[in-house]
Amino acid sequence: MTVPAKPHAVSVTSPMGAPPGADLRGWLDHLQARQRLAIAHPGVDLRFGVAGVANRLDGTRASFFPSPSGHDVPVVSGLLSQRGWMAEAMGVSENELISTFEAACQEPVPWRETTTAVCQQVVHQEVDLERILPIPTHNEHDSGGYITAGLLISRQRSTGAQNVSIHRLQVNAANRLGALLLPRHTFAFFQEREEQGEDLEVAVVIGVDPLTLMASQAIVPIGQDELEISSALRGAPLPVVKCQTNDVRVPADAEIVIEGRLLANRREPEGPFGEFPQYYGVRAERHVIEVDRVTHRKQPIYHTIVGGGLEHLLLGGIPREASFLAYLRRSFPCVHDLHLSRGGVCRYHLFVQVDSPKPGEVKNVILGALATHYDIKHVTVVNTDVNVHDPAEVEWAVATRFQADRDLVVITGTQGSKLDPSADDGVGAKLGFDATVPPQAPP
Repeated sequence: MTVPAKPHAVSVTSPMGAPPGADLRGWLDHLQARQRLAIAHPGVDLRFGVAGVANRLDGTRASFFPSPSGHDVPVVSGLLSQRGWMAEAMGVSENELISTFEAACQEPVPWRETTTAVCQQVVHQEVDLERILPIPTHNEHDSGGYITAGLLISRQRSTGAQNVSIHRLQVNAANRLGALLLPRHTFAFFQEREEQGEDLEVAVVIGVDPLTLMASQAIVPIGQDELEISSALRGAPLPVVKCQTNDVRVPADAEIVIEGRLLANRREPEGPFGEFPQYYGVRAERHVIEVDRVTHRKQPIYHTIVGGGLEHLLLGGIPREASFLAYLRRSFPCVHDLHLSRGGVCRYHLFVQVDSPKPGEVKNVILGALATHYDIKHVTVVNTDVNVHDPAEVEWAVATRFQADRDLVVITGTQGSKLDPSADDGVGAKLGFDATVPPQAPP
């Protein structure tokens, strides 16, 4: 690998006074200036090569791929693969990361609509996705090329509310994508339209700034537009533009926008695909997006996220930590801190730190924590003398303060993650571990 003085088609600075993560190209400059951006030699293979290099550099440097497989559009990966980088993108210290994100969720700022946008500089009315975009195949048994860092933005017709989320998107044909929709807000918007026999208008946005990328993963009530969280993180309204073929609003400074519709009463085979638990998600009949148009910047940059890598895990984990901490503190003032561990794929294992809980309160905290999100599978509660961000300390607390007949909570037949390979189509058991000092224990 070599790192040239300036990466191809990257050098653009962030808006004046904005956090470093308010602009994708400015963020790449930020990483490069700190020796955290590696530039591959031109021509790395889109089939396994891009993912292989990105995996090798995971957590140490982002990777930039000029002309992958000879394609005109470069690929970037690993934009947010350390907690510290995410804090830098927000312009805060790592200790302020969670509180800053949660404040943005609690006090969103409306976006600002514009009529002209760089994401619509080039328009493709005739759609051939793999000709227009450098879509990688990441893993040996993946069923083909996947869009993995596309923000799927949908709009509820009855209210005008939008939702932003990330879904794996399989290229099924030149103008068709297979989508895995889990039972969250996009799925609810789609069900509402499908019951009327109508498609749901959507946009898939690829290549957004790190703040918008993080905002897309917030756990907020249905109807709250995650783009307004991005506005709050940047301290100014996010510029958005209306899509050319539908009413969805998308970030105006994005690199690439795919406009289309989730088709009512249409399912097609999708998968397998290497997912965040580092197992393959199985092949099944899943939802379908028909693409109507593709727009992008001149000389766009394509972002891909490698499944199970640190960018994938942290991007889902950090926003969840912020949302879960605020949720638990509303009911349990004793909750001091929490952490979604890397060993639990930043989804399934939640460590909660409590300060002077009342008798019996720890078990209530466990039940509340298991209810924060269906992904949470195991909850471990510790005292404030245990660092929840250090799995070895948490394990020590379990080893020395936990007795299964007294401190274990087991709940069977619960909704969990459909991507958990040990679950029965997403249904399984949940566990809670009270690893706090027993009230009657000697000093």
